[in-house]
Formats: sequence, C-alpha cells, structure tokens
Amino acid sequence: MSNQNSSIGFVRTEMLDQQPAPRGEVGVIKWVRENLFSGWFNSILTLVAIYVIYAALSAFIPWTFGGVWNASSLNECREILDGVHAACWAVINERWRQIFYGTFFPSSEYWRTHVAFVLLLVAIAPVLFDKLPRKMFIFTAIYPFLMVWLIWGGSLWGPLGVAAGFVVAYLVATVAGRSMGTGLATLVALVAGLLWWFLVGPLVIGGLDTVAPLFPLQEIESRELGGFVISMIIGVSGIALSLPIGIVLALGRQSDLPLLKMICVGFIEFFRGVPLITLLFTASLLLNYFLPPQVTFDLTVRVIVMVTIFSSAYMAEVIRGGLAALPKGQYEAADALGLDYWQAQRLIIMPQALKISIPGIVNTFIGLFKDTTLVFFIGIFDMLAAAQSIRANSEWNGITWELYVFIGLIFWVCCFSMSQYSQWLERKLRTDHH
Repeated sequence: MSNQNSSIGFVRTEMLDQQPAPRGEVGVIKWVRENLFSGWFNSILTLVAIYVIYAALSAFIPWTFGGVWNASSLNECREILDGVHAACWAVINERWRQIFYGTFFPSSEYWRTHVAFVLLLVAIAPVLFDKLPRKMFIFTAIYPFLMVWLIWGGSLWGPLGVAAGFVVAYLVATVAGRSMGTGLATLVALVAGLLWWFLVGPLVIGGLDTVAPLFPLQEIESRELGGFVISMIIGVSGIALSLPIGIVLALGRQSDLPLLKMICVGFIEFFRGVPLITLLFTASLLLNYFLPPQVTFDLTVRVIVMVTIFSSAYMAEVIRGGLAALPKGQYEAADALGLDYWQAQRLIIMPQALKISIPGIVNTFIGLFKDTTLVFFIGIFDMLAAAQSIRANSEWNGITWELYVFIGLIFWVCCFSMSQYSQWLERKLRTDHH
C-alpha cells in the first residue's frame, strides 16, 4: 500500500540532440506532396500534365536542337537534314540583320541603332531604379532628342531646335507665373512654344544648318526603318508618352469641372471603342487630308501619335481604377495637411494610385509593345514584314516556323522582362509583411 501512495518524479538532466525532420515534411518531397499529389484528383491532373508536357517536348526539343545553323538556302538545309524532321535555323543565321534592322536600313549605319539602344538603357535606368543618382534624369530628358538625331540623321541642330522650344515654354511659364495664375501662365507658355516650333525655330535652325551643320549624319527616311528597330521606336515612344497623358486624362475624368470632365470622358471612350488598326489606317491614309497642304508629318511620327493616343485611353482607365481604390481618408488627410490639389496628387494620392495600378499599367505596356506588329498592315516593315520578305525570296521560299518562332522569342524576352520588373517593383513597394 505504501508503494501505491508514493509518487516518483523524474527530471532529465541533459538535453537531447535535435533530430532532423522526416524527409516527407521538408524540401522537394514536401512541396511535391502538397502541391502535386495532395489528393487523388490532383494526382491524376499531375500525371496527365506530365504526359502532355512530355509529348510536346519530345517532339519540340529534337526539332529545335537538332536543326541546321549553316546553310545558304532551304534546299541545302533539307539536303543536310536528309529527311530528318528538324528546324532550319540557317535562315536566322543568314537573315538576322533583316529581322533586326529591316530590309532597307543601310548596313554602314547599324552602329547608330546600337548606340541608340545602349543610351536608351542608360536613360531609363534612373526611372526604373531609384538608387541611381537623380542627376541622371538630365540625360533622360536629353535622350529623346539624341535618339531622333541618331536614328533619322541629319544635323544635330534640328533636335536642338525642338528642345529649345521646351526651354522657351519653360522660361515663359516661369516669368508669366509671377504675374498671373498657373492656368493662364501655362497657356501663354504653350503659345510661346508653338510660335517657336512653327515660326521662329524653322528659320533659325534652317540658317544654322546652312551656315554650319552640327555633327551631320546620313539621313534615314522612315521607309528605310524596319525590323526590331521600328518596333522598339514605336513601342518605347508609346510607353513613355502614354503614361503621363493617361494620368492627366484620369485626373480630368474625375474633375469637378463639367467641360473638362466631358472632354476627357469623350476622348477615353472614343479611342477605347475604336480598333487600333483603324487608327493606324487613319494615320497612314487620312491624316494628311486634315492638315494644311504645306504641313507634312513623317509616317512613323503619325503612327507613334496614334499608338500613344490609343494606349493613353486605356492607361487612363487603369489609373482611374487605382484612384478609385484609395480610401476616402487619404484625400481627407491631404486636406487636413493643408495641401492644395496638385500637392496632394503629387505627394499623397498619385503615388499610392500608381502603386495599386502597377499590374494594369505593365499589362497595358505589354499589349502596346505587341500591338506594334500591326504597323505591318500600313506598309511599315517591322519584323513580321521582314519575315514575309524573307519567305518571298526564292532561296527561303517555303520556310515558316523558324522565322515566327524566333520573332515570337524576341517579343517574349521583351515582355517577360517588363513583367519581371513589375513584380520586383511590387515586392519592393509592399508595405505589409504578411
């Protein structure tokens, strides 16, 4: 009985070594079990997907990596393959210049596109990465004029004259702003800029070009541009211009001024309701009929204008969605701080709205860049037109897949890069830690 009433306690005097977790609860095995084989239905789907992927890759990989890279024609490719079903990548090896630079771009001037592309990366770097010196924005502002000179050639006085118009407008706005309201000063500055660009500037620049041309380059006409170069020019220009215009349109659509709101709503709804190809045909065929006889616009410039207008309408709706997603308290906080409308938009409202809108903005950018292929239908020789030209050649008549796979890969690399940057930016701007 005494043994039943006594209690014996035991306390371990030393700690046990930590034991590794079961192999099924960590690493790849855990991930596969939880994501691919978590139930009988998911297991069946996984096995079916594995079979489909295997069936696709078992044919695609040998066709891709078993192809021929050195041949001067499709017939020579077929002789080398000797009945083996594989790609004839020799067409890329032979005609890649045509795909990248177009059919008519002078080969002696390729270096200009290379310099323009490298400088483009330098110019957009401070826009994409905030840790770079802010002084680099000076070069970002200069780059558009430098790019026009590099691509289209001629004297550097031309782009400098266009840049001088912005300087004139800024100086007039600064001086006029001291004695009149912001709106009136902006209007006066706009008139001053237009007077410079259309009346004074051409006379001054023409005289300087006659007396002392500044770093003249061989002039390149728009019909000589093509391939990847023209896609980049139209795509980058449309992306750079559509975002600020879209922001203005979104703010105008939410304005309390009835006339301004009506104009912005009409602009957005009209251009969102018209197919881009219709606007491109308008730019190509009809736009000059609405202009004075002495005024002519380069076809590439007309296309850039139409693509920018079209994309701006979509961009405005994306940004308006970001503005609508902000809680009312943010606007009230701006009022409580005593900020005026533009200070509130610049410091509080717009940064948050743009952050919310990042996926939609990048989606619009990607769609715009892919839509540059539509210029093929109005006679601009982009990459698709280059592919058609190559296929029409007797040496490569009959080849199809290799050209379009290569062009599709170029577009995928560009669009995937934009997508990855947007995801990195979203992670960087996250304020929650869940």
